[in-house]
Amino acid sequence: MAIAACSLSLTGGNELQLTPAGAFKGRDGRPHEVPSWRIDAQLAQRLIAAAAARVTPYVIDYEHQTLLAKKNGKPAPAAGWFKKLEWREGVGLFAIDVQWTNRAAAMIEANEYKFISPVIAYDDKTGDVIGLLMAAVTNNPAIDGMEEVLIAAASSYFTTTTTSPEQENSMDALLEQLRWLLNLPVGASAEDVAQHLQTLITTLKQDTAVTAAASFDLARYLTDYRTKVATLSAAVPDPARYVPIETMATLQGRIAELSSEISTGKVDGLVKGALASGKLLPAQEAWAREFGAKDTAGLSAFLDNAPPIAVLSGTQTGGQPPSPSPTASLTAQQKQLCAALGVSEADYLKTLQAECAA
Repeated sequence: MAIAACSLSLTGGNELQLTPAGAFKGRDGRPHEVPSWRIDAQLAQRLIAAAAARVTPYVIDYEHQTLLAKKNGKPAPAAGWFKKLEWREGVGLFAIDVQWTNRAAAMIEANEYKFISPVIAYDDKTGDVIGLLMAAVTNNPAIDGMEEVLIAAASSYFTTTTTSPEQENSMDALLEQLRWLLNLPVGASAEDVAQHLQTLITTLKQDTAVTAAASFDLARYLTDYRTKVATLSAAVPDPARYVPIETMATLQGRIAELSSEISTGKVDGLVKGALASGKLLPAQEAWAREFGAKDTAGLSAFLDNAPPIAVLSGTQTGGQPPSPSPTASLTAQQKQLCAALGVSEADYLKTLQAECAA
């Protein structure tokens, strides 16, 4: 990586061209180790992203005094500031939110300064522009004898404010591994990774053993966890506390069978008792058994509240032998019975006639 201060004409306003598009050289013939500096849309996007990620804006000073202050001891007042960059295809890289100080704006308006000299970082093997440090207003952007001083100062400053391509590659590799570890998509940003890492840390801290520790060893934590799982898997269950699932299922099935048998027996007793006491008609037996199978308590409550029907507890002939001839009509008592039970007289008559014919 190398540092260079190049120059373009100063136009004023809140927009400022920092580099031309494509290949370009300094007024003094630089760079010397490569044919030219070079920037395109792809390279510019890296600079635009870096600018957007900065908290503080880029400074525009006078005659690169920010870089020379340590050497000459003079103050380095700002002429302006900018933070937002924009690439214009075929034209170059621009700062589009320049804020000039009143002093600088007046000096530019009076043509006291004519050029802008951005300080860039570039790949000394390809000439690709890979970083932007700052800019300066100047009238002589390629002063003899000043280049070495500027490069030394800018190199020192740049290494504390940005990363080299090697460092960026290393960071990209680290982010890729973290995305895999956190099950994040390939396009997840560094902010996404940091957020998910914090969520994981918060979750891990819910473990009292982790919270009590001064630091955390994830590899050891996972090893201990696997050991605990293996130990529990190999342990023989205590028969006094646990039973096999198969045994539990068998017991549950048997309990269900016994419950059904008990319920069926209870329903049978209720129905037989109700038929004997005259609380149910023989025609109601099937209904009562179906009702009891679904709700034994409900059937019991129904029968408890049902009054016995007197005509069902005696004989229909008043103790006389039954007539062999079919019944032509219902007696008054039989009609009363039908009314009490909500049974159709015609249906009940047909039932009696069928019994007589049998």
